[in-house]
Amino acid sequence: MAAGRGGRLRAWAELLRVSALFTVPGDALAGAACAGLRPNRGTALAVGASLCLYEAGMALNDWADRDEDAVERPHRPLPSGRISPPAALAAAGALTAAGLALAARAGRAPLAVATTLAAAVWSYDLHLKHTPAGPAAMASARTLDLLLGATATRPTALRPALPHAALLGAHTYAITSVSRHETQGGSTRAPLAALATALVITAATARPRNRPSPTAGTGVGSGTGAWAGTGAGAGGSPPTAPAGRLRDRAASLMRASDGLAPVAAGLAASAYARTALTPFLHAALNPSPPLTERAVGAGIRAMIPLQAALAARSGAPGTGLAVLALVPVARRLARKVSPT
Repeated sequence: MAAGRGGRLRAWAELLRVSALFTVPGDALAGAACAGLRPNRGTALAVGASLCLYEAGMALNDWADRDEDAVERPHRPLPSGRISPPAALAAAGALTAAGLALAARAGRAPLAVATTLAAAVWSYDLHLKHTPAGPAAMASARTLDLLLGATATRPTALRPALPHAALLGAHTYAITSVSRHETQGGSTRAPLAALATALVITAATARPRNRPSPTAGTGVGSGTGAWAGTGAGAGGSPPTAPAGRLRDRAASLMRASDGLAPVAAGLAASAYARTALTPFLHAALNPSPPLTERAVGAGIRAMIPLQAALAARSGAPGTGLAVLALVPVARRLARKVSPT
């Protein structure tokens, strides 16, 4: 009985590709950094919604590919009979509903993004995957996932998050293009394009983006914004001593964050390059199924340092380093359960 229960758990772990789960929370955390805020309750709800929608996509993917997998990957949970197709489809539906419910608790804007994300996931798995629009559909899903985190953290953060969402989408497009040849191999163009994309992304994320002074309009720094009307701006007198100390402390913390951001961004961008570039190059030089599959797995794991670089580049080095710490955990778990 215990062995049977363990076998079922492993089958579900393979179906849901749990080793790839660590690539999901960084989307919302990078989105929160783009929003200019620390992760909050909305961010946590976005992480939960993202995890549910991601796993819904994994279950639906195998349900839709069950006939193809029976020929090419008979060891997968559905063709091997370890999980029934109706159970996989029911799991996809339940996880989608749970993801939308969590997004709804975060607000109207994140619910709208999550609904669009769910539509992209189902459209990709049920129809678009084997069409020329497949890579673009998958890229849009990852793009929307980062935007979900941004809008859940701050509803008006959609526009400032778009540039970083586009970088994540470009990486996803590259991986998906390579994965279309995962079982047969034979493509040199897709790995080469992925390699070029990864080089561009590395260069783009290696240093923090130029952003407005964090003190502007907030009362931290000059005698404008919140300080105006409460001190020097209203009556010409300086802020009170406690307010002045608070101002100086906030400015000091922001300067420290700005100083750490380039280090964290460079470290994460370097980790991204180390994870993605060599496997993409090997797959381009020898486009065999094993090396192509290895490149896809590396590209999936590279999402974590990419998310870390995007967070650090947005001025949240602490968030970036926290996301980067997930890399060794994901690597160890990938040795037990394949992310592809």
